Order: sequence, then structure tokens, then C-alpha cells
Amino acid sequence: MLKVSEILRVKGHTLYTGSPDMLVHEAITSMSQLDIGSLVIMEHGQLVGMLTFREIINHLNQHDGQTGDFTVRSIMDDAPVSVTPNTDADEVQRLMLDKHARYIPVMDGPTLMGVISFYDMARAIVEAQQFENNMLKAYIRDWPSEDVGASARKS
Repeated sequence: MLKVSEILRVKGHTLYTGSPDMLVHEAITSMSQLDIGSLVIMEHGQLVGMLTFREIINHLNQHDGQTGDFTVRSIMDDAPVSVTPNTDADEVQRLMLDKHARYIPVMDGPTLMGVISFYDMARAIVEAQQFENNMLKAYIRDWPSEDVGASARKS
């Protein structure tokens, strides 16, 4: 069974973080420049929230497209669902669908290990299916033919 730790190992451990006191427009600029869909919000070395384009779009919709002087703290998800490195990929998929979460932090106790995105999950599943398909094709290709079995019985 595929585990979160394996997905993180392939993905890498690059994290993009922000602080809860940064202005929303600064967060938007960072996310745009880095071409990312989420920021992990850290305070005093601890995860305190997640900021995704969902929260930003909701904020802009409520404030006539203006960011104003709002801080990330005022719009972030301050209770994001998280998983551990030992969580099965199937469970991550279920959580993402049930919670409508495109990004899930991976926590090992109080330590942030990374973030798994919906894209990361899709890629991991496709790669696992390709590996399984290749293994099945190799197995079928090496399947003994009936002629070999029949000639062995005649001997």
C-alpha cells in the first residue's frame, strides 16, 4: 500500500511558508511568483494554518475584489486537516474528497514534513497503476505457452 512518506520522497520536501501577520496582498504576490496554490502558515515554528486560493477567492468575493489591509490570519484555514507520513494514500484520497481539500499538511508529531496536493496524489496513483500494468504485462509475456506444457507431458 502506498504511503504518504513515499509520495513526499518522490515529490521532495520543498515548503513554501508565510506568517499569519503578512498582508493578504503579499501572500497573493508570493503565491503568484512561485506558481503555487497554497502557503503553509507558520508561527513560532508551528503550523497555525493553510492559505489556498480558495480562501483568497472567498475574501476577494466578500470585499469587492480588494485585499485591503487584511492579514493572512484573518482569512486562513486555521484548522487544516492533516495526515502523518504513515497514512495510506487511499485515506488521503478519501480526506481530500470528503473535506474538499486540495492541499493537506503532513505532520510527524509537531513537525511539518511537507504538503501533499491533489496533483501529487493523482500523479502517485497514475505512476502506481503504470508500474502495476508493466508488471502484469511482463507476467503475461512470460506465461508458459500450452505447447510447452503439452510437449513436456509427452516426454
